[in-house]
Amino acid sequence: MTGIENGIDTSRPHPARMYDWYLGGKDNYPVDEQMGRQMLALEPRVPVMAKVNRAFMHRATRWLAGQGVRQFLDIGTGIPTEPNLHQVAQSVAPDARVVYCDNDPIVLAHAAALLRSTPEGVTEYLQADVRDPATIMEGARKVLDLGRPVALSMIALLHFISDEDGAHELVSRLLAELPSGSYLMMTHATSDFTPEKSETATAKLKGAGVTLALRSREEFARFFDGLELVDPGVEIVHKWHPELGDPVPGQDDGVIPGYGAVARKP
Repeated sequence: MTGIENGIDTSRPHPARMYDWYLGGKDNYPVDEQMGRQMLALEPRVPVMAKVNRAFMHRATRWLAGQGVRQFLDIGTGIPTEPNLHQVAQSVAPDARVVYCDNDPIVLAHAAALLRSTPEGVTEYLQADVRDPATIMEGARKVLDLGRPVALSMIALLHFISDEDGAHELVSRLLAELPSGSYLMMTHATSDFTPEKSETATAKLKGAGVTLALRSREEFARFFDGLELVDPGVEIVHKWHPELGDPVPGQDDGVIPGYGAVARKP
């Protein structure tokens, strides 16, 4: 199946739909599965990597809500997979306000699932691209009080934005709109542990029209310049405040090739 279906481009893979396929979802197309299988042939742990990223989001969200954060801006939301960020945040703080943002029309089709807020809280969805921070913040202001701390969530997103497309500048522009006491929570894939596989994967995705900008630990850490990293700082994703019941990487060295961190804006 190729072309445009219900406003969705099914002629090339999309990261959100590939992620859904890795997680066992059904909201993807043959082109997404085809590319997903090619990635699995290179790195069989990709589905575990997807689950590990979700688990990090759960832990970081609970931690932030436990610190008193009551507002969340989640960019690169992806197709809903329960529990989603608002469910995690509102399980700790029922009055939490959450704004989701994604650029894939298929996520918009599932927006109703993202809007099932607690009576005390609020959830809203924006159809916008991370490359357009002005539109994102314009929409976020309608729901969030930008005079109070906000947790900016960018899970498994920035490795699809190259330096040439201004990845670091986009983060800086978003953070500039948030007050002191806000937080940045982020995960990011890396080639530090699997350079040859990563190079092949990057080339395959580029051929399908998908950018993959894998970054080293030092390059990832740059996103947090000027912020106060929460202990233990930049860490392998599944090693950041691990909890019982989290996905287990398995295989050989047991290292998932990705980093995660949470940091506070002073």
